[in-house]
Amino acid sequence: MIHFDVFNGDADGICALHQLRLATPVESVLITGVKRDVALLQRVPALAGDRVTVLDISAATNRAALVALLDRGVRVDYFDHHFAGNLPVHPGLRATIDPSPRVCTGILVDRHLGGKQRAWALVAAFGDNLGAEAAALAVPLALDAAALACLRELGESLAYNAYGDTEADLIVHPATLYRTLRPYADPFEFIAAEPILRRIDEARRDDLSRAMASNPSFALEHARVYVLPDAAWSRRVRGVFGNHRANERPALAHAILSPNAHGGYTVSVRAPLARPAGADALCREFATGGGRTSAAGIDDLPPEAVPDFMRRLERAFG
Repeated sequence: MIHFDVFNGDADGICALHQLRLATPVESVLITGVKRDVALLQRVPALAGDRVTVLDISAATNRAALVALLDRGVRVDYFDHHFAGNLPVHPGLRATIDPSPRVCTGILVDRHLGGKQRAWALVAAFGDNLGAEAAALAVPLALDAAALACLRELGESLAYNAYGDTEADLIVHPATLYRTLRPYADPFEFIAAEPILRRIDEARRDDLSRAMASNPSFALEHARVYVLPDAAWSRRVRGVFGNHRANERPALAHAILSPNAHGGYTVSVRAPLARPAGADALCREFATGGGRTSAAGIDDLPPEAVPDFMRRLERAFG
């Protein structure tokens, strides 16, 4: 039997997998990629009797590949907080899916494990911009403010590393990052010991400093739209920059656009933190859109569709 671990390359996917494997160590084949590379199940060459664990990727996006795996006799454990669509009913599938705006996959795994690897669930939540939820989870751990700040920085750095249109945009490949993190049960030991994290953090701070100097390209009544330049740093920083602007102006929605290799734009959308819902529904109105209810995106928005996107953005959050 071969075990495959299939996971989103961001903080949530990595930390969700880390919690599971700390609790139940398994030698597995890792399948992951940049944050937007979510059609991952089609890469899994599993056969009858094999097992697949899926973390933090949409079942709706991967439904055909999921059904094919199940039909081949593969057992699948699925943890996710994105829109799932019509989930197949099959004895080989165990699904833990909750698209509520105040959970992430790391929180779902934390519930599954009864809090046994809670510190890593905090990192996952911080990485998904769920600061209040992370703070609530942290209460039984009795962490001081400095310790919580360290976990927040770790989550934000892991999340940042997954952003980019291709693996060439990333500082570290997510599979390499997970393998580096895997020996550490204690996130504070990982923070202290691994230079790879400092490398990511330095790049994140530099990229974010560039982005924060940007003014809104379009100031709508209920949203702000930023169009960043065509550069690797802008492709990496979209999500983190969107989170920062959302935290600054919680009553507004935010959209971050950067040019892509197809001549269009890749888009990150953040629903207002005061009303964190509707981002996925908006993005699914476009052919390459998807995500979760509070944060979603569009892989390829044609330039001529930008005015229509802004009208729909304003309508969705007005």
